Amino acid sequence: MPTNFYFNNFPSSQVTSEQLLVEDLVIESMQIHGMDVLYMPRTSRDSVDYLFGEDTLKTYTSAHNIEMYLENVTGMDGEGDFISKFGLEVKDEISLLVSRRRFQYSVGTATVKRPREGDLIFVPLVNGFFEITFVEHEDNQAMMYTLGRGRDANVYLYALKLKKFVFSNEVIDTGVAEIDDNIRDLYPRSQLIFSTYSGTFANDEIIFQSTDGTLANASAQAVVHDWRSTANTVDIIRVQGTFSASSNTIGNTSGAYATTNSDGQDDDAFMNDAFEDIQDNKRIETEADAIIDFSESNPFGDA
Repeated sequence: MPTNFYFNNFPSSQVTSEQLLVEDLVIESMQIHGMDVLYMPRTSRDSVDYLFGEDTLKTYTSAHNIEMYLENVTGMDGEGDFISKFGLEVKDEISLLVSRRRFQYSVGTATVKRPREGDLIFVPLVNGFFEITFVEHEDNQAMMYTLGRGRDANVYLYALKLKKFVFSNEVIDTGVAEIDDNIRDLYPRSQLIFSTYSGTFANDEIIFQSTDGTLANASAQAVVHDWRSTANTVDIIRVQGTFSASSNTIGNTSGAYATTNSDGQDDDAFMNDAFEDIQDNKRIETEADAIIDFSESNPFGDA
C-alpha cells in the first residue's frame, strides 16, 4: 500500500523516468571523471576447490574495455607492502565503482551477469593487475536507493573491492597486446637445462614432453620465456606437469627438440620477484633436509 494514494515516488516493479535520468547522469559523470580499464572474466580449466575456495587452474582469455571510477584517488588502501616471516608481501587494495547498466552492455554475457569475485581488472593508469575480492551490490555510500529501488531492486552502481594480483600459473591470453605484453614478465619462471639439442626454440611457443611426440598426450608442457642456445638452457613459464630427466623436450611450433639434463627442472636458476618470492619450495626443502633427520621414526619424540 503506497504512502500517498496520489503519488508513488518509489514503485517496486517499474523504472521511473526520474530513475533513468539519475542513472544517465551517473554514467555520464563516471565517463567524465573515471578511467578506462580492461575487465577480464575468469573461466575454469578444471573443477573449483571448494575446500579452499579457489580455482586451481584459472584462465583469462578475454578483455572488455569499460569505464570505472577510482574511489581512493589519493593512494592505494590496504596494508601496503611489508616484510613478514614469509618475505615481502604486497597488500595494496583499491576500490572501483562501475555502472550496472554499462557493465551489462560492455561485459555481460549469459554466464557473467555481474562483476564476480576472482575476475581480474587491468588498470592502465598504474599499469597493474587487480583481483576482485568482494562485490558490493548495495553500496550505501555510493548511491543508496536514490528515487527508490526500481526494477529488480536495482541501484545504479557496483562497488568493487580489489587487491593487487599475485601471479602463479594462470593462463592469461586475451589477445590484447597491452595485457599480454605486461603479463609475460610477471609469471614465476623455472629453467630447463639441456644436455643436447637440435634446432632453435622460439620464445612464447609451447614446449612439451610426451611418449608419442604429440602435444595432445603431453605429460608436461610449458611456454618458452627465453631460449639461450649458448647456455643450453630455456626459461619457462606456465608450467603444467613435471619435466622428466633424460627425456626429449619438443617445441610445438619450431619443431626443435632437446634432451633434458639429469638435473631436470631447476627452480634455483631464476627467481622472479616481481611481486614476492613464490618459488622458494626447493630452497625450503633443502634447508629442512639439513635440520630434520628423516631417518628417525619419531624425530619429535624420545620413543
